[in-house]
Amino acid sequence: MSRFIRAALVILVLLVVAGLGIFFFVAPQMVERSMNPVGASPPYEVSDEARRLHETLTVADLHADSLLWGRDLVEKGDRGHVDIPRLIEGNVAVQMFTLVSKTPQGLNIERNDDTTDNVFWLAVGQRWPLRTWFSLKERALYQAERLHDMAARSDGRFVIVKSKADLAAFLERRRSEPGIVAGVLGIEGAQVLEGDPANVDVMFEAGYRMMSPTHFFDNAMAGSAHGIEKGGLTEAGREMIRRMEAVGMIVDISHGSVPQIDDVLVMAKRPVVVSHTGVRGTCDNNRNLSDDQLRAIAANGGLVGVGFWQTAICGNDAAAIARAQRYVADLIGAEHVGLGSDFDGAVGVPFDASGTGLLTEALLAEGMAEPDIARVMGGNQIRLLLELLPD
Repeated sequence: MSRFIRAALVILVLLVVAGLGIFFFVAPQMVERSMNPVGASPPYEVSDEARRLHETLTVADLHADSLLWGRDLVEKGDRGHVDIPRLIEGNVAVQMFTLVSKTPQGLNIERNDDTTDNVFWLAVGQRWPLRTWFSLKERALYQAERLHDMAARSDGRFVIVKSKADLAAFLERRRSEPGIVAGVLGIEGAQVLEGDPANVDVMFEAGYRMMSPTHFFDNAMAGSAHGIEKGGLTEAGREMIRRMEAVGMIVDISHGSVPQIDDVLVMAKRPVVVSHTGVRGTCDNNRNLSDDQLRAIAANGGLVGVGFWQTAICGNDAAAIARAQRYVADLIGAEHVGLGSDFDGAVGVPFDASGTGLLTEALLAEGMAEPDIARVMGGNQIRLLLELLPD
């Protein structure tokens, strides 16, 4: 072999190694930075009045997609929106960590099919196990394993809640140890069941305690608000709802088509949750809930988690979030309003988890009474979890 050929092969190998290094170690971080921007960087300043009130609250957020991005949430990060240290800084007591198993290319709020899979590339780029590359069920099981591992390595700062007793014990402990966080596992879209309602039991055993029938596309269980057919629950979907309620999994109707939401509310024997949404009364688009849907959810005893991103609130600051929350509270009662940030959900938000006090300040400015602020910021979420989590 000539010296020239050997040199060319060495260069080729180096280029391949460099390319793989970029793909596996640099590209995922670049993607996350671009897809989860923050409007204002920390540290965040609030008024003395808001700070005093915020410190008394038990804050709980119903939706964060942080598991998607491969970060170690035990450590404080410099990208994205959520990790355990930033939750502690923001006085967030309970965070729902929701699993995203698949999203379509060209994702939009109007019309998507299920023929493409963005998460496949994240799974490969972040070196997820091979079993996750082509199985949505395995992606869900792997992410549950990751969160359990983080809890085990957190020196007690982070615990995973699976039952009423777990949550009650955590809340009691937090009275004397405010620097701790509880996580609850949820799922965006029942495509993780891979067409079989019996897999509800598999997800429950893995630790998941909430699931929505759909995400951004129709699946074997139901139609999505952003799908092609946008239908209601299928027979398999009805069996899924029955199984979820039987084992104690919370039904989340975020991203549901109009027929799906109607079908769930007709058959639900327990309150439902909309973990993250906007409302058409302040931000009119296909992603958000109508006044009639809000009233139906309240009649069910359910809870609406108002999101923090532009499509949800038609704004880019805490005031826009507070305006939407005040609208819902005035329409159906403050006892049916909560937080559904969609942190780390491939969306921009006004602040990261450490800046949650900005929302308390905005709710004060919006004229909401302090007892209602306490409900919206976490009291309602805690009450519903204590009602709906399994014994």
